[in-house]
Amino acid sequence: MITLCIRYTLDTSKLADFEVYARSVAAPIERCGGKVVGYYAPTKFAGPTNSALSLIDFPSLAAYERYREALAADPEHVEVARRAGQAGVILVEDRSFLQRVS
Repeated sequence: MITLCIRYTLDTSKLADFEVYARSVAAPIERCGGKVVGYYAPTKFAGPTNSALSLIDFPSLAAYERYREALAADPEHVEVARRAGQAGVILVEDRSFLQRVS
């Protein structure tokens, strides 16, 4: 099992748009083979207020590669990504893989 970790830098004036994106993108991700662990938005309590996170599980790196191809061809995902890009909510995406140890 591997976990894709996506760290987002957001436009803080558009956090509501990020929440819409996070809720909208889950179905295409699951349909294309990812298991959404969660999308996490920033709080005002601690840490940067422009940083968000998503975690998506895959059984293997090969499964992730198949997912990427399927997601790129998924019409719903293409539309969700277009709307997020048009809104300008996500300024930077940084992807890494994590391995669960416990």
